[in-house]
Amino acid sequence: MATQHSTTPAGDGFAVEMPAPKVTERIITGAPGMPMLALVLLCVLGGPAITVLGIAGGGGAGIALAVTGPLVLLFGLVMACGLTAIAPGQARVVQLLGRYRGTIRTDGLTWLNPFTTRRRISTRIRNHETETAKVNDADGNPIQMAAVVVWQVEDTAKALFEVDDFVEFVAIQTETAVRHIANSYPYDAHAEGQMSLRDSAEEITRTLSAEIGARVASAGVRVVESRITRLAYAPEVAQVMLQRQQAGAVVAARRLIVEGAVGMVELALERLAEQNVVELDEERKAAMVSNLLVVLCGDRGTQPVVNTGSLYQ
Repeated sequence: MATQHSTTPAGDGFAVEMPAPKVTERIITGAPGMPMLALVLLCVLGGPAITVLGIAGGGGAGIALAVTGPLVLLFGLVMACGLTAIAPGQARVVQLLGRYRGTIRTDGLTWLNPFTTRRRISTRIRNHETETAKVNDADGNPIQMAAVVVWQVEDTAKALFEVDDFVEFVAIQTETAVRHIANSYPYDAHAEGQMSLRDSAEEITRTLSAEIGARVASAGVRVVESRITRLAYAPEVAQVMLQRQQAGAVVAARRLIVEGAVGMVELALERLAEQNVVELDEERKAAMVSNLLVVLCGDRGTQPVVNTGSLYQ
């Protein structure tokens, strides 16, 4: 018989193939707990009393009471084994002779078949933070990356029966998703509109959440949110990458300064021509442009030189 698989999309064309679940959660309800508790107390207290009355009474009726008393007590003890207290944020997965019977999520005191197995499972929201992983980004640069995922058990049957340990399963699959995301994107964007780990935090986070959710869905786990908590270059290349970032920032700043300076020079020449302040030939215009660009683009203060002669001296 061929094994069925389910394919879950995880964003950006990536899909996770997991075996199709063999069992899913179904909700059941037990008997009200308080009336059953009263019955148990009545049997536990009444059994010994009936036995004492039977021994004291003697005769056939006394023997019958003496035999009935222990049976009533035994019945009460067996019934007491079915009392189950469920706290808020918890559930009980019920099995009878190894078969899954259902899940009880209603908090309070409930009575179930005393011969069933009731496994406790938490349905509270949990956090898992991965260890800082050293991986290579899409450009092959070594980086350090860690993430935290907020998750919750959504299907108790899948969580207990589809995987050995759903907590460990979530931890391993989260680390796998973090490494895959780190390998899929560069740390820094090299072109306009390119997604990167550092500049596209929201998009990367959504992709990471989708991939983790797809990986842990077979374990009945729902991912509430995930966030990248650490993102940095590895120590051996951090200084070099910092210098590259600083160089890129300097080049970008210089480009902006030059563009502004050119615009100011053009405006100055236009205003001088419009108001007929001075007539400049091409050689004087070139000298003026050169001087203005030096003043505007220089990273240090300039010392003016006053020409007391003619324009051409």
